Amino acid sequence: MPDERIRRVREEDVDAVVELVHDLAEYERAPDECHLTADQLRAALFGESPALFGHVAVVDGEIVGFMLWFLNFSTWRGVHGIYLEDLYVRPSQRGTGLGKAMLATLAAECVARGYARLEWWVLNWNPATEFYKSLGAVPMDEWTVNRLTDDSLRTLAAQA
Repeated sequence: MPDERIRRVREEDVDAVVELVHDLAEYERAPDECHLTADQLRAALFGESPALFGHVAVVDGEIVGFMLWFLNFSTWRGVHGIYLEDLYVRPSQRGTGLGKAMLATLAAECVARGYARLEWWVLNWNPATEFYKSLGAVPMDEWTVNRLTDDSLRTLAAQA
């Protein structure tokens, strides 16, 4: 049975989600790197061709958690999967089963749509790592994340 605390994000939730994203950036020790605005998130979630999706956790009428995700594709499995960009639960709600309920909701989304996997990154120091392992998540330690941003991204793009 679905957890009634978890629902799809609505347009009127955007401001609360942006606030929680900034709280997450603070928690991850990178508040100066978070530049998300309500207009950006609204366009990504509710624009003409949205490629970002989300859920919120609501307790006593207040949004206390969120997860934002998008589709990826496994060439080896031949089907889509879900990449969980961010999941955050306010500290006051941690330990209540809310995080597990949120992940279960996303896992159910994968299963219902025939997607092959649910993936996300976790900072090595994050204590949630053990929680994720307890759910059966397998750290992909043999893979190295690569990223191009800012000047490096523009330099490479100029070579196209």
